[in-house]
Amino acid sequence: MNDLRHQIKVTEAGLPADGLGCHAGDQMQAAARAAGNSELLDGFARDYPQGPHDKPQSMCPAFGSLRVGLRMRRVATVLSGSACCVYGLTFVSHFYGARRSVGYVPFNSESLVTGKLFEDIRDAVHELADPDRYDAVVVTNLCVPTASGVPLKLLPSEINGVRIVGIDVPGFGVPTHAEAKDVLAGAMLRYAREEIMAGPVQAPAQGKSDRPTVALLGEMFPADPMMIGAMLAPMGLAAGPVVPCREWRELYAALDCGVVAAIHPFYTAAIREFQAAGRTVVGSAPVGHDGTMGWLKSIGEAYGIAGEKIAAAQNAFGPAIKAALAATPITGRITLSGYEGSELLVARLLIESGADVPYVGTACARNDWSAVDREWLEAKGVAVKFRASLEDDLAAMEGFKPDLAIGTTPVVQKAKAQGIPSLYFTNLISARPLMGPAGAGSLAQVVNAAIAGKTRMEGMKAFFAGVGEGDTAGIWEGSPNLRPDFRAIHQKKLDKAAKAAKAEEMI
Repeated sequence: MNDLRHQIKVTEAGLPADGLGCHAGDQMQAAARAAGNSELLDGFARDYPQGPHDKPQSMCPAFGSLRVGLRMRRVATVLSGSACCVYGLTFVSHFYGARRSVGYVPFNSESLVTGKLFEDIRDAVHELADPDRYDAVVVTNLCVPTASGVPLKLLPSEINGVRIVGIDVPGFGVPTHAEAKDVLAGAMLRYAREEIMAGPVQAPAQGKSDRPTVALLGEMFPADPMMIGAMLAPMGLAAGPVVPCREWRELYAALDCGVVAAIHPFYTAAIREFQAAGRTVVGSAPVGHDGTMGWLKSIGEAYGIAGEKIAAAQNAFGPAIKAALAATPITGRITLSGYEGSELLVARLLIESGADVPYVGTACARNDWSAVDREWLEAKGVAVKFRASLEDDLAAMEGFKPDLAIGTTPVVQKAKAQGIPSLYFTNLISARPLMGPAGAGSLAQVVNAAIAGKTRMEGMKAFFAGVGEGDTAGIWEGSPNLRPDFRAIHQKKLDKAAKAAKAEEMI
């Protein structure tokens, strides 16, 4: 057995194989740095700067990278992490439609600190690397292996012609699952770019476009890339692959595009790889009238397209977008928040549809690629909050008292408890077409229907008033047994402990 103890530098106190996770940020950060992963964490800090909260407030971030891998053809996925984490990630991946197995390399404290875990991962990768079945195998370190310094970079880059891609996606380094998509997308693009530099690579399965192409960065509703392609056609351009890609050879085609559209601006690592390949990156997206006109102009100028061709593209779709917006107006005040990275785009579309949107919160960080959208929204009087926490989103809802709250699950739950109509951003808003004329009227029906349900929400609130709150929380057959004497005694103990803690602070 090769002793990898020198590669996996465990702190003197050791790190238990289970029991710590992304919620134990400080301890895990310290352990990871002690294990030699300072460079990795510093890179995460540059790519995904932290905000007011120092730990994820959405699902485990690794779900993002897991989903990217599971949606690719001929790509196997292996997780290395605590059993509870792997179970949860596997469960939610199948809940969201994964139709293949997720590999798992189990470990305990001994295999973690002796280096046996790395050997087990290496053996698993060799067993999986069948070129008849796979183009690539993705191995992901979760929190504990990253904190312990399990060195995935020592895995071979390819086995039997199958690419091996090792990534670390710790919850204490990657703030959101949206940004975890970028971790894997960036790693794959880097691998593909190095393959291109080394020699000829496979052509796209559907063949090479006869027109210059624009790569689309960010997961979108399936109809959106087709609509974008139609809007680019008058300029003699075509829509390229969508990154994250669905198969490996699409990565080559994406890197072959002359311009990259950062539809979702948080793909920092992916953008870095495109820039290293000499590609121009354009922010924002063709949403609403103003967004579409500005985006077509930026794309055309990035490609050096003549002004009359840019104007032709704008004139071909501008009137149709205006007509769609006018035909499907939205009235009412809406607060908007989410963690998908497309929140600013949706806010633009809502405002052009007639809605009053005083607040937009996104869990993703502010960067240059979202500047156009931020400036447009702020010019309309919208408060834009990057790295917004749940507390920020709830405070906005409380302060602005909207007719509709669009947000994450806890925001929706809080809104409904207060009788405010609400919609879950991920499933009901972001999973709709947003681009061009098709996107202009796509939100009106669901948004207006939700706002119109205000009376029904108030009736439900009145009917269920007091149920499930305070002493009536839980399930009861009859009235709960109230013991105010016990409660008073317990409160005295809490008050005494608080006074003792205060006294210690003053010493």
